[in-house]
Amino acid sequence: MYDEDELQIEAENRIRNLMWTVSGDYRLDTKLDMESYSRSKYISLYDAVKQGAFARFFDRNELAMYMVKKVYYGAQERPLTELAQLCVDAAVYRKIAKERPGVWELRERAFSDLLDFSFHKMSASLPGRIKIAMLRGYLRGDWHCERQIEEAARKIVALEDTEDTMDIIRVSDELYNSLIDKSFLRKHGDLQHVLDVTIEDLKEFDWSDFLEEEMTEDLLEQYLNKMNSQVTVLGEEQDEEEKEKKQRGKQKVVVITEEAAAKMYSYIELNYGRSYLTEMEQKRLNQRLCRGAHADCSLYLTDGILQNPVRTNAQFVNARRHAEKNKVLFRNSRNMLVRNIEQLTDELKRSLNRRSEPEDTMAWSGAIVPRLLWKVGRTEEPGRLFLKTNRRNNSEFVVDVLMDASGSQRDRQSQVALQAYIISESLSNNHIPHRIMSFCSFWDYTILQRFREYDAPREDNLRILDFVTSSNNRDGLAIRAAGDSLLQRQEEGKILIVLSDGKPNDIIVNRPNSRNPKPYYGDYAVKDTAFEVRRLRSNGVCVLGVFTGKEKELMAEKKIFGKDFAYIRNIESFSKVVGRYLRKLLEDM
Repeated sequence: MYDEDELQIEAENRIRNLMWTVSGDYRLDTKLDMESYSRSKYISLYDAVKQGAFARFFDRNELAMYMVKKVYYGAQERPLTELAQLCVDAAVYRKIAKERPGVWELRERAFSDLLDFSFHKMSASLPGRIKIAMLRGYLRGDWHCERQIEEAARKIVALEDTEDTMDIIRVSDELYNSLIDKSFLRKHGDLQHVLDVTIEDLKEFDWSDFLEEEMTEDLLEQYLNKMNSQVTVLGEEQDEEEKEKKQRGKQKVVVITEEAAAKMYSYIELNYGRSYLTEMEQKRLNQRLCRGAHADCSLYLTDGILQNPVRTNAQFVNARRHAEKNKVLFRNSRNMLVRNIEQLTDELKRSLNRRSEPEDTMAWSGAIVPRLLWKVGRTEEPGRLFLKTNRRNNSEFVVDVLMDASGSQRDRQSQVALQAYIISESLSNNHIPHRIMSFCSFWDYTILQRFREYDAPREDNLRILDFVTSSNNRDGLAIRAAGDSLLQRQEEGKILIVLSDGKPNDIIVNRPNSRNPKPYYGDYAVKDTAFEVRRLRSNGVCVLGVFTGKEKELMAEKKIFGKDFAYIRNIESFSKVVGRYLRKLLEDM
């Protein structure tokens, strides 16, 4: 009698031998899907045949490398893999079935079992519904389905006669861009741009989040092997919920080594540009500001990857492409910008003039008013007989503009850049010192990118067009850091303008050898951000929120900024709305 382990080993050997026989390469090594064998041996055996056939007729590493590069640019791994699996199946099954007629029957049985065991799970996603259509089409000859799925199935079936791995890649990429992420082309570029990512870029990326086990050596190679294994598997993966439970069960406290910390810092430096602070300055800044809710975080101050890159990599090229999009809108919006800048400039100028205008009031001392002298001795209470000239507070002002540069702002990226430019030009016209920065969060770092310094020349205002969005946003820490600089200025009047979508969100995925701050989102993040705003106001800083998000997030913005926030529905009205709020701030200070 065989025990369970021996049966498992026997099954695994059988599947591996089948894969080797089909491929003709006994050095071929890949992870086998033994979990599906307990449910259906036909699914596991057919997947083994496909692995061998794909390795024999195509370049498996070329496809895996494409998928890794696509994920590097932010593609969702699971739907990308599921679409590539269908393309691989269509490309290999006729070729191997000509040599081994038994593959036809094995494939039909595997497809039938998949429909029986996984129909409900597959029907919950678009790639799954395409898979259902493909399985039914091959089994029953019934290709009738909704138009979108029918078109996808037609493109996949067309791969049956291909002999080029690039055809599989093109169809997989086209299906992903048209069905899963329709904004991918606009945000990250076409297939060629994805393929141009270098091995050096990929090696710099931390692939830990995409691996189920905590690997410490050659994560890129491990992830490539994972893609190689997955791309020929048609069986359903674990539920995301099951995976999450499994990951939670493995979580533990991790002490960061100096080597790991240095690697993380190098990655931030590579992708966001070198910091303009020295190592000691950064350390002191973090010790002073990264406390409380942000105790496990770090600040990273930079002029940006376009201004101070480590080297020209994929992130540099991507940032330059997005900056060019901002410049295109800038050039196309000249008239609107000039009009808004003139309006806001005049609004600020009038407010500043009103503050410096003398104000005459009747008083008990001052310059006597001759026409009122008749009251002396004739009335019991002659009242105030003197005119006193009071000059209103004519203190100097300094302004900080802080832009939310998180991924949630991507669709509004150019609009936010133009809004900041309008403010900056108007402040320059009134000779008010101001600084422009953006913020986003990646891993446990909050990155503050500086576009112009307080007393920088007017030409630096155009650097705002380098504004690029990505990753998360830890608003409370960014506002704390910006306020810290403001409080050190000598000017009596201090104003902080925050352009944000009112949705603080910094959920850090648990990763080996890294700090993992408490997830920062929802009510917890809103309250923390509102606290930082109130703390600055209590120290004499006027804080104005300029809402650039969706209307459903408006309540969170109100909780954070109270009554001092401007809701911009249309950039055409930007100067009027912001001017009204700034005028009120200036006159009340």
